[in-house]
Amino acid sequence: MAGHSKWANIQHRKGRQDEKRGKVWTRVIREIMVAARQGGGDLTANPRLRLAVDKAKAANMPADTIKRNIDKATGNLEGVHYEEIRYEGYGIGGAAVIVDTMTDNKVRTVAEVRHAFSKYGGNMGTEGSVAFQFKHCGQLILAPGTSEDKVMEVALEAGAEDVIADADGAIEVITPPQDFETVKNALEAAGLKPEIAEVTMRAENPIEMAGEDAVRMQKLLDALEDLDDVQNVYHNGAMES
Repeated sequence: MAGHSKWANIQHRKGRQDEKRGKVWTRVIREIMVAARQGGGDLTANPRLRLAVDKAKAANMPADTIKRNIDKATGNLEGVHYEEIRYEGYGIGGAAVIVDTMTDNKVRTVAEVRHAFSKYGGNMGTEGSVAFQFKHCGQLILAPGTSEDKVMEVALEAGAEDVIADADGAIEVITPPQDFETVKNALEAAGLKPEIAEVTMRAENPIEMAGEDAVRMQKLLDALEDLDDVQNVYHNGAMES
């Protein structure tokens, strides 16, 4: 099936993430600690921790730093306790926004998130106000020029839900969260390297945004992503670059 054009948006997002590389380690460390605390420090038995460690390695984090933070989370070393909290709200033109945080101070975090929403033209919503507009799933996106037939054959055999041909030529693979790792490994074993590979909240119905609305929306997203306690920001705005 033909999908919404998103390749330029993906490259734009990756570029912005590269600019903020200094924050990546902090976020990955928190993810490692929460994953290890919840599911234990054994990588073979904890898929969420494996994914966090993969992110850490991709960010060139030293192995001893990874191990030290797993040890902190599992009680072998003294560490900070982080709590996961999700906030929901509305951006420009009523666009839906989900903000996932990890924090050791809920009062500080909610104040900062609310301030960013209000300062940049959005507003906080209540729990569940926009989450229904997103699907929790694995998402793997391969660059334009990749063989759709090959991706479809490998991905569906490995347990993917859907393979979507994007208008830009990119190919998007959607998986149940629990099958993400299996599908990713199958694609890579077949020589198909995704540009984006993550378990995410995927917007079901993207809203086209252009001109001043797109600029204002990007400022809001940047303000939220720049907050120290924010791990991920999901939205359904499709901004023209």
